[in-house]
Amino acid sequence: MILNVLQISCRRLLHNRVELLLTFLVPIAFFSIFAIIFGGGLGRGTTPRIKVVAVDEIQSAVSSQVMSALAEQESLRFVREMGADGLKRDEAMELVRSGSATMAIILREDREQLAAELMADASDQVAAQVVSAVVNRSIMLSEAEYQVSQLAGSEQDEDGNQLADDAASDPNNELFGIEESLQRKVQIIDVMGEGKANPVVSMYAAGIAVMFLLFGATGGGGALLEERENQTLDRLLSTQMSMDQLLLGKWFYMSSIGVLQVGVMFVWAQLVFDVDLIGHLDGFLMMTVVTALAASAFGLFLATLCKSRGQLNGLSVILILTMSALGGSMVPRYLMSEELQQYGLWTFNAWALDGYTKVFWRELPVDALAPQLGVLLMSGVVFLLAARVLAVRWETD
Repeated sequence: MILNVLQISCRRLLHNRVELLLTFLVPIAFFSIFAIIFGGGLGRGTTPRIKVVAVDEIQSAVSSQVMSALAEQESLRFVREMGADGLKRDEAMELVRSGSATMAIILREDREQLAAELMADASDQVAAQVVSAVVNRSIMLSEAEYQVSQLAGSEQDEDGNQLADDAASDPNNELFGIEESLQRKVQIIDVMGEGKANPVVSMYAAGIAVMFLLFGATGGGGALLEERENQTLDRLLSTQMSMDQLLLGKWFYMSSIGVLQVGVMFVWAQLVFDVDLIGHLDGFLMMTVVTALAASAFGLFLATLCKSRGQLNGLSVILILTMSALGGSMVPRYLMSEELQQYGLWTFNAWALDGYTKVFWRELPVDALAPQLGVLLMSGVVFLLAARVLAVRWETD
């Protein structure tokens, strides 16, 4: 009998495509996604380039050499050409606050010595450590090379370069000081998180909220398939109710539930984790309503696309988890390569998280949400229209 049960279960698995997909293909797909995210690509480990700007307030020979060394770093991507537009400290900080740059490198003078301030966006918790190490090394090498060239003279340039490399790599070198003294020349300043009450928690809450919005929407859309299977849908359509009215009613209901769901989550976050919901209520409501509308339309589209509730469950799990992984609900997008971040823009999650980041982290005015609101609203309309087209078969059956 045990063997019979085993044979029956195996046959059921082999004849159920959705279960086969969830059992064997989904683990491989998610392993591949996370391998690409943390490995930087297929078969190669590359670190995502950090968006930076640099300001040279000293304009000395050493600082110019440091700027040139920074420009050659593969781990940095300058969003503004250095020295091309006379970028000032305040302008650089504004680029960080708006999200155009992750870090602003300010070279300044401290007690007649070269020092650097890193104006950081602390939402990227990796960038500060990477850029700090890069700036430290650039300052060490540039100062060492400059001092050696002064001591050795022009006729000893070749030997001087070798001495500079040795000095920079030897933390006990008496001529150029120890590495720890140079490290103190780099100061990291958080220009975003200072004075905020738990803003990072709000970003994580947004990522989880969007993912569960999608799961809730597909669950609500599945009610249509249940009504189709038990013939409730036929009885509804036999009355004066049209398919347009039915879909719109489902859409508004699912969207309202989604708004309440996210609202309860953020109220809890304010009460327990000190997230400033009241201070950002206008932006929060705009992002939540539009995201819920888009997610609900997506749920209706999947429901009209599938033939059964089981098929919908399998397909929705695959799509939602994939979108959540690429869109930033599971892994922060700053850890991904630039190419993978571009792929993430094809998901609800990325646009919704960018909007919530502008609201809670960057504290930008609501008109700055126009790109995110526009894309989400357009997506909702497109999916709703697609659901209406697919629902025609239910009217003709």
